[in-house]
Amino acid sequence: MDNPATRPASLHPDSALDSGLIDPALGDDQRLSRWMGWRLRLLVVAALLGCVALVMTARWLAAQPHLPADWRVGAQGEIELAHTDDAALKPLEGRALVGLLNDNGQVAIVDGLALQRSPRWIMSDTQRERQFDQHQQVAAVMGGSSVRVFFIGGRQVELALQPRGLLRLGSMFWVLSALSLTLYLVAMVVLLAKPSMRNLLYAVASLCQAGSLACMAVESTLQLGLPLGFLRWDMPLRLAFDLLTAAALVHAAYPAHQQPLGGRRIAWLGWGSALLLAALCAGGSLRGAWWWAQGGVTLLGLAALALLSWWYRREPHPFAVVMRRFGVMAISTWVLLTIAIAAGHRLPAVQQQMVNIGPAIWYVFFASLLLLVPFLSKSQQVMREFSLLAAVSTIATSLDLLFVAVFSLGQFASVTLALFLSLGIYAGARQWILNQLLGSSVLTTERMFEKLYRMAREVETHPERASGMLMQLLRELFDPMEAVVVEKTTRSARVAGDGSTLVVPVPQLPGVGDGLPGSVVLRFAHRGRRLFTSEDARLAERILEQLRRAIAFDKAVEQGRSEERLRLAQDLHDDIGARLLTLMYKAQSPEMEEYVRHTLQDLKTLTRGLAAPNHPLSHAAAEWKADLTQRLTAAHIELGWNLTFDRDISLTVVQWSALTRVMRELVSNAIAHAKARRVDIEFHLLQDRLELTITDNGIGHSPQAWAHGLGLGGVRKRVKQLGGEVEWKEAGAVGIRCRVTIRQLSERR
Repeated sequence: MDNPATRPASLHPDSALDSGLIDPALGDDQRLSRWMGWRLRLLVVAALLGCVALVMTARWLAAQPHLPADWRVGAQGEIELAHTDDAALKPLEGRALVGLLNDNGQVAIVDGLALQRSPRWIMSDTQRERQFDQHQQVAAVMGGSSVRVFFIGGRQVELALQPRGLLRLGSMFWVLSALSLTLYLVAMVVLLAKPSMRNLLYAVASLCQAGSLACMAVESTLQLGLPLGFLRWDMPLRLAFDLLTAAALVHAAYPAHQQPLGGRRIAWLGWGSALLLAALCAGGSLRGAWWWAQGGVTLLGLAALALLSWWYRREPHPFAVVMRRFGVMAISTWVLLTIAIAAGHRLPAVQQQMVNIGPAIWYVFFASLLLLVPFLSKSQQVMREFSLLAAVSTIATSLDLLFVAVFSLGQFASVTLALFLSLGIYAGARQWILNQLLGSSVLTTERMFEKLYRMAREVETHPERASGMLMQLLRELFDPMEAVVVEKTTRSARVAGDGSTLVVPVPQLPGVGDGLPGSVVLRFAHRGRRLFTSEDARLAERILEQLRRAIAFDKAVEQGRSEERLRLAQDLHDDIGARLLTLMYKAQSPEMEEYVRHTLQDLKTLTRGLAAPNHPLSHAAAEWKADLTQRLTAAHIELGWNLTFDRDISLTVVQWSALTRVMRELVSNAIAHAKARRVDIEFHLLQDRLELTITDNGIGHSPQAWAHGLGLGGVRKRVKQLGGEVEWKEAGAVGIRCRVTIRQLSERR
């Protein structure tokens, strides 16, 4: 379980068990995307309404009157004929347009404002009113069946008006319309999949931006004049869409489960100010509406960033980090776009180009951000590549607009310089950006395999420790701020809580029982610096699968070892045992017969130990005492034996063999080298800690100066194999004491 002492003080102690984040991913294993009943039907209706709206808009625009010509804004703000396929207009390419006249005597005098696609991005109220008047005049003139076009120099051409048709709407109309429809459908999917306040706010922001993209799609069909009814509502609608989007983002940045100081007030103040500004602009009573709109969106965006920063300081939710990065990128681009348009007002041709291109790039970029938000926890690769692409493209576009507006550079020169600088910034900051987005791996591949192997060996003998060891392994891999084991279970690893939570089931491992139900819940990967993704869930699934394979492989290896030990024991018993028995009966003296008898007894003990899969400690201790008593009695040495244990554990073959050989070697040294008269053996096992002490009263001294050959070297090797330590010291005036300590005997099963 997670240690409460290691949690930051700002985190709620029960945050890892937040049912709002975990319960949807556990229990009955119902996925959020599984809709039933009215939700699915409502989504189908919404999709049909969106498609119908797109078709009706396209047919409405296709029925508008059309002049077969392309126009551009000249250096002095006049309208020039750029290109035409009409034979009568072809000789007039490059000439400036004066005005239009229809059969009813209605006149329209126009300049470059008539080619401004949207009044939303005209900063001057006076120019916006002039633009509306010019579009009103053009709409009245284009209401007839023909129109007379006047150029500077007295040249005029009479043209018959024809409906535009679907094929002349242009590719930009269909691209922007498709993006608007996609954003609209994603908003409806998110809202219907899991109705909540956060998803409702996302839907509001997405629908507003879908509306802006739809308006831009209509504006992209502009040649001379827009439909008058659309133009009347374009400015208030576009401004309201931007302000309401910003207000929704402020409210979404306010974490509902927290109580920031004034956070709720800031959220509702954002809605109030956005609605008030939108109402004043729609009523025409607010002078400098463009500046109010730009400033209002900027302030609301900064408020959203402040709330996200507060949220992350209070609870290091990685979603707040990712959204704050996207927010900084979006607000910076918005401010640069505002500065570029404001700086270019002195150059009509440049301003018209920036107004037509800059906002379009901004809205497409912001719509892409909104489309990415529901999929942030799906793939690290998608998030990384989109973030890098968005950063480079927005920096290049913003620099291009600034160079054109401030330094009056040509289009080619400004684009080249902007791309050069943005790519230089990208090359210098790429590694830092990747580190910030993805974090760094904590657990190497070698350590991962080592951990998996050790965990497999441990879980084989202690299945109840599987959840704790799995949690520790996942901690080292993902470095979360919180990790806890819950009783509820899930079928597979999955991401929950907007990417803040990863739920991994405790596996049912082969050959170790049915396993304990439960799941490991991790929150805030890499200390809250990034989201969990579906790739992390797949990695956790692969770890569980490798753990199952490691346990199955280890059990197969152990089974092979057991079969080989049994075969060796059988061969020793049948072959060597039979020969020793024959030799005992043919012994030439009683001493030789007794020696062979003892050797035969040692062989039986060895073969019985090899054949048995485990050895109860009480039985092994009885064999050790009998064997050592026999050996020491033959050498006329007294044995002192003291054995205590708090529970009668089962020793594996490895443990039994190692302890048997350690005691035999130490007793043999006391007989052969120490010339002792007494050997005391103390064996104590308490709470899985083993202490074995063998003391003699022989002539040995200065053990630190001994040369450890095969005998003492073998003792060290076998003790180390069991995870213990061994030391030799002088036992007072005479004799040597050897102490073997194994702190966790069960760890080496």
